[in-house]
Amino acid sequence: MNSRLPSAALDLGDRVRERVSAEEWALRVDLAAAYRLVAHYAMDDLIYNHISVRVPGEDEHFLINAYGLMYEEMTASSLVKIDMAGHFVDEPPHDYGVNRAGFVIHSAVHHARPDVACVIHTHTPAGMAVSALECGLLPLTQTAMFFERVPIHEYEGVAVDLDEQARIVRDLGPHQGMILRNHGLLTVGPSIAEAFAAMYWLERACQAQLKAMACNTPLKTPPDKVVQLTNHLYKPTTRRPFGLMEWPALLRMLDRRDPSFRD
Repeated sequence: MNSRLPSAALDLGDRVRERVSAEEWALRVDLAAAYRLVAHYAMDDLIYNHISVRVPGEDEHFLINAYGLMYEEMTASSLVKIDMAGHFVDEPPHDYGVNRAGFVIHSAVHHARPDVACVIHTHTPAGMAVSALECGLLPLTQTAMFFERVPIHEYEGVAVDLDEQARIVRDLGPHQGMILRNHGLLTVGPSIAEAFAAMYWLERACQAQLKAMACNTPLKTPPDKVVQLTNHLYKPTTRRPFGLMEWPALLRMLDRRDPSFRD
C-alpha cells in the first residue's frame, strides 16, 4: 500500500477541520489525546489496537485510528470516519486504511450499545497475562473493585470474523470492561474520558494482581460485602463519573509535552 509520510497527511489538518462540525473536531482532539495518553502510559502496541468514538448526531458513524500510525503520532486530522459496514464516510487525507479486527470489535459494540460513545482495546503485557489466567481479574485491590464485574470473552482467534460480533456483545453485556481471553483488555464508556479512566484502572488492577501473585503467598481478598460497598462508591450515580475531573488535567499534561495531537 502506498502510504504517504504521516507529516504530509497531518499538514492537511486545516482542511479536515473545515469540513467537520465544531463538535466533531472537539471529539477528534479528545480521541487523538486518548491515543497519546495510551502511549504515554505504555499501553500501546506499535501500530496495533484501537480506540474509537461515536460521532455526535451520526449514530452509525465512528472515528478510529488510521492503521499504520503509531499512537504517539496520532492527531485530530489523521483519524478516519467509518460506518458500521467499515466504509469510509469521508475520504481521509492519507492512504492508511482501518484494521479489520478493530472494525469488527468496535462496530459490534457501537451498534449494540447506544449508551457507549467510546471503546478502547489494548494488548498490554499485564492485560494479556491476566487474560490467560483461569481466574481472570480478582478483587485484590481497591482499584480492581472499580469494576462490579469483568466478564471474559473466550478466544476465537484474531477477531476478523463478523460472526464473532454477536458473542462479543453478549459477553460484554452492560459492563464497562471485559477481558478478551488470551488476547487483552476492552473498556467502554459514555465519553472518551470515562472509557480511558476505566482502561487506566483496569490496567493498573491487572498489574497489581500479577505482582501479588508473583509473591507466591496466599492472596487475601476482602469479604464480598466490602467489595460490593466499594464498587457502589465508584458508581457514577453515587459520585462523579470517574475520568471527567481527571481529563482536563491529562490534556494539560499532553499540551506541556507535545500539543501536536490537536493538529
